[in-house]
Amino acid sequence: MATETLTDERLQALPPELWPKVDPLVTEDDTPVDNVFSEKQQRLLTEPLFSSWAADGSKRSFVAMANVGLFFAIRQPPFVPDVLLSLDVELPENVHIKAHRSYFVWEYGKPPDVVIEIVSNKEGGEDSAKLAGYARLGVRYYVIFDPEKLLGADSLRAYRLEGLHFQRMDEQVWFPDIRLGLKLWQGRYEDLDAEWLRWVDAETQWIPTGCERAEAERQHAERLAEQLRQLGVEPREP
Repeated sequence: MATETLTDERLQALPPELWPKVDPLVTEDDTPVDNVFSEKQQRLLTEPLFSSWAADGSKRSFVAMANVGLFFAIRQPPFVPDVLLSLDVELPENVHIKAHRSYFVWEYGKPPDVVIEIVSNKEGGEDSAKLAGYARLGVRYYVIFDPEKLLGADSLRAYRLEGLHFQRMDEQVWFPDIRLGLKLWQGRYEDLDAEWLRWVDAETQWIPTGCERAEAERQHAERLAEQLRQLGVEPREP
């Protein structure tokens, strides 16, 4: 029997009362994340978006999720992307009811714009089954981060959807319609020194984490206070 997948056109025309019933679906299976690095990397790709990013300068709504089921078809198991980003959608207010506990394409009305997979072994199918599956689903950009180079010589590969298939992006990883990009960064995040994948803006500046942003603001305040002292003005205590 052929799999019935909901296209964007059908999603837009489908009233909520005709959405698929989610009660029989398994939305969580309590499977832990792969490893410590993957857990931290997922957070590094989601938290800065909420802490520091104003999408496209126009405050477009978005959701960013890590390790959450992506349900796209009525009779198929979901994908579980390490990270997904979807613009111009809003998170439901009550995420505890089953209909809101995963990313149901028919509810959000569109597939995610960006999906990122973090390779931790050779069994995940990131460059085969998932590559084909996300293209079939209509994800616009697909990124594979392979920090241990288990799947080949490149630790970072990005794809753009052209028609029904992904085409490799050989240039810098930049998504012009989203105004975000991705770059590798060598540094210390939380308590771990490693090479990480991070978001950048149009000027290739890192999208800061909440801690980085707070530290930058603290240093700026200290510099301003010192300038005032040099002018003979004692700054007020906060």
